Order: sequence, then structure tokens, then C-alpha cells
Amino acid sequence: MKDNTKLTVAGRPHQRPAHPVNTPVERASTYLFPTYDDYLEGAKTITYGRLGTPTHRALEEAVTALEGGFETRLAPSGLQACTAALLAFVAAGDHVLMTDTAYDPTRKFCDRFLKRFGVETTFYDPLAGEEEIAALMRPNTKVIFAESPGSLTFEVQDLPALARAAHAGAAKLIVDNTWGAGYFCKPIALGADVSLQAATKYLVGHADALVGTLTSADEQTAQKIFYALLQLGSNVSADDAYLALRGMRTLSARLERHQENANEIIKWLRKQDAVERILHPAQKGFPGHNVWKRDLTGASGLFGVVLKPTPMPALKAFFNAFKLFGIGFSWGGYESLVLHVKPEQYRSATEWSEAGPVIRFHAGLEDIEDLKIDLERAFMALAAAQK
Repeated sequence: MKDNTKLTVAGRPHQRPAHPVNTPVERASTYLFPTYDDYLEGAKTITYGRLGTPTHRALEEAVTALEGGFETRLAPSGLQACTAALLAFVAAGDHVLMTDTAYDPTRKFCDRFLKRFGVETTFYDPLAGEEEIAALMRPNTKVIFAESPGSLTFEVQDLPALARAAHAGAAKLIVDNTWGAGYFCKPIALGADVSLQAATKYLVGHADALVGTLTSADEQTAQKIFYALLQLGSNVSADDAYLALRGMRTLSARLERHQENANEIIKWLRKQDAVERILHPAQKGFPGHNVWKRDLTGASGLFGVVLKPTPMPALKAFFNAFKLFGIGFSWGGYESLVLHVKPEQYRSATEWSEAGPVIRFHAGLEDIEDLKIDLERAFMALAAAQK
């Protein structure tokens, strides 16, 4: 089946003779088994609320179908999806290779938490090829962690090359696939062992639930992910699982609209004197563009813009002029967002040397002409404040 069909039919209830279209919310801590045989059979899928209800199983089934993996497990946030994936495969004395453009909380988990327990992390250039990564591998390297495109600056990583380097050294390749949402990017098909998402973003799609997903490529990997989450006591509410599954039904239509609006906004931004550079994988000449063109089928609504050097009063005027673009963290919902980010604070293996501020945009689902008017208002305020 094609992705649009998978998003429509996967994780649907199958009861007979009649059943609802949507898998309902089933809230439970304790399950009762009428007979011992029922207990033995039920223990294969549903035993206790913390380990998931039919609502959770339905979301896991849908994400597995979309990502093309063996099995999916849920975490209560995208961050815990990242941290649980790392903990599943490392022990004291091990080594991790982490992309230098990783989501900052993932980076801090390596620098602060893993370090306390004797796990060493080396940050690597996100544009490194197979040979460069192979040179960084050690006998104790257990994980290569990629995030493609990278947080804040959107470099696209060569996942097949990373997979070859990882597997040559008996390590796992874990990929944060939140930007591609399992729709535009298929890390497991490209060689990854785990593809994870902050489902909070595009899968939920409505900025009203926190969920993480971890999809494994094979049974052995899936077992390690399951036990990591089990031992951490991770739990996703049935209500949040339901919201994520319901959001997935419209994922393809929303992503296409996000992509369309982002492309139109970028065309508009290119004409602005205050803009120095666009940070977007689909733009020719952007770092990793050729890899994006080879491995991905589209681009989501999140991208960055480097402005020319701008004094703080003008930057404040710029942000305060927006009416539709909200100043807010996260992304992936139906709403447009804008945020001042500082990549230079989150690098160690590479250097961010742009002189001007970096603005991260998320193109929402509003009418594009209204978004352009909002942008024009902000850039006029920026120009007026610099006179």
C-alpha cells in the first residue's frame, strides 16, 4: 500500500460485526482475565496499563506501517524517545557518535547524563561521509546518532553512509526522523536500526499532545528498545495516543500544505534585502541538498533564515509586528511559528560563523497570502527600526 492508504487504514479497529471507524480511547491500569488460558494469551499483547492498551497498540501499528519497520514503541515525549534509544544500546565504558546538529536536549543528555555513567560522546560534523565517520569509530562505539535534517540549521545527513559505517563496527544507527515525519523520509529503508520521532510535532499535528515514537528495524533491536522503556517506567496516556493516531489520518494532506506554504514563503523571503541566507534542504546549493534529493520525497514546513546583522531593537520590532506567526517553541502543528535561535551555542565539532541572527520559521496551514502580509508587516517594522 502507498503511504496515503497506510495513514488511512493502519491501526483501525477490526471487531465484528460492527466497529467504530476510529480506535476508541481505552483508559486502564488493571486488566482482568476470565480464565488462566485468557491470561496466557492476553499476556502476549495487553497485561497492564503502563505497557499499553489497544489504543496504544493501534498507534504503534500505524507508525510501524508508515516507517516501514518491525515494531514501534511509544514514549511520553520526543526527548524520551531519543534518550531511551540511546540507553537501550549503551553501558558504562561505551562510546557514542552524536551529530553536532542534534536537538539540544539530546546533546545535553550525552554531555551530562551519559557522561555521569561512564559513556563517552564524540560529536561529529553532520556532513561527514562514510570515511570520516569510520575514522571516528572505536571498538567500544555502540551508537551513531543522526538527526536529519539537523536542528536549527537543517543540514541533511547521508544515512546510507552512516549505516555502513555503523554496521561495519557492530554499532546501531539511530535517526531522529521528526522533520521527515516518516512520510518524506524512511530511515529504516536507508539502513537505520531505529527511526524515532517527536510525534508531538507532525504526527499529532495540532499542538495539543506530547508523544514520542521509536520504530525498530528488526526483532532484536525492538526487544532492546522495549526493555529500555519498560525499565524507565515510561508511559503514554491513552488520550495522547488517541490524539496522535487521529492526527496521523491527515498527515499527508497537512505535510503537503506545510511544504507548499514553506516554498512560497521562501520565494518571498529571497526578495528581502534583510535576508542573508535561507536554511532549507530543498534549496539548491544548501549543504546536503543532493542527499535530500536522493533520499527524501519532500520537505516539511520547518526551515531557517539568516538575517543580515541586526541590532536588538530592530529584532524586537520585527518579532513584535507579527500577528499570525506566533513566537513559540515546538513546531509541526497547524499554526505558523517564528523563533530566534542561536546555533552557535550548541556546537563543538563544527563552527557556526554567520554574523546575523538565525530565525526559525514553521509554515502553518493559514492562507499563504495572509502569511505574506504578516511577513511584510514584520520586515517593514525591521527596516523602520534601523533608520
